Amino acid sequence: MPTHSKPRTPGRLRKMILASSLAVTLAAGGTTAWALDRFVVEKVEISNVSAYEAEQVTATSTETTATTDTTDTETDAEVDTETDAEAEDVSTALTDTSYTSADGSIEISTVVTGTGDETVTYYVADVELADATTLRSAFAEDSFGENITDTTSAIAEANEAIFAINGDYYGFRDTGIVIRNGVVYRDEGARQGLAFYTDGTVQVYDETTTTAEQLLADGVWNTLSFGPSLMDDGEIAAGIEDVEVDTNFGNHSIQGEQPRTAVGVIDENHLVFVVVDGRSDGYSDGVTMTELATIMQDLGATTAYNIDGGGSSTMYFNGELVNNPLGKGEERGTSDILYIGQ
Repeated sequence: MPTHSKPRTPGRLRKMILASSLAVTLAAGGTTAWALDRFVVEKVEISNVSAYEAEQVTATSTETTATTDTTDTETDAEVDTETDAEAEDVSTALTDTSYTSADGSIEISTVVTGTGDETVTYYVADVELADATTLRSAFAEDSFGENITDTTSAIAEANEAIFAINGDYYGFRDTGIVIRNGVVYRDEGARQGLAFYTDGTVQVYDETTTTAEQLLADGVWNTLSFGPSLMDDGEIAAGIEDVEVDTNFGNHSIQGEQPRTAVGVIDENHLVFVVVDGRSDGYSDGVTMTELATIMQDLGATTAYNIDGGGSSTMYFNGELVNNPLGKGEERGTSDILYIGQ
């Protein structure tokens, strides 16, 4: 597995550079102030997300305990002992491209197709989980809100991740249903979303026909709000080349051959993550939506979903950047990641 250096520009400096660029480009009336507020100024709604989630989990556990019959304490203790013993039987193994523990397994592979300017390079992580809640989400700077960013690697390191990919860049917008690690952060249904359930199933759904609270009640653990869905019941979805996502100022079109990140579902608790590099002739040209769907189909996925791409497309494993974003080995800041802890 290739590794690349991870040069970083401090978040504050990146925002200063972007602010200066916007000021020059949009210096007309109140447009500059609007653009700075919309795309640069951090809007922290919840700081110290780790503590916030812990509080929510504690509150939920307390409610559950209060309404659950706990008379069978001895049996529960016996089950816990057996579970602990089984977990100890699974040894942890780590190589340059794989990781195995009691929580599941990760296998990473590199695929190169085509030649010359039509070369495409992408990275595949085949992940099997013992428990669906092992797949977690984390926010940049451990804060929820808009325009709060950091690199995938930095967020992963802060959360002691063994594996991570970029998320849906929820912080670029103020719509969508955002549920992370079983906690609701936003409930503004707007598009086609992806829901990860605690029982290991994953489903594409219409955000506008439900609510975050209903999804929680149904057992949803994480959601992504980007899209489009790439597959319908194992078949490549129709019309995916025409879908537009966040076409407002400052956002690159998702059409054409682009760097991309996608999540695929092979079976319950069996996922496949793909990061395609692009915009780098001779190394990787990127892929269209249909080509991305075909990759997922060939990997055995029956459900697949596109998430944030471009310079954000990043895969991280065991302290290293796996892919080579834009052929430059330099990560772009994002608002969130999906990850598996060590």
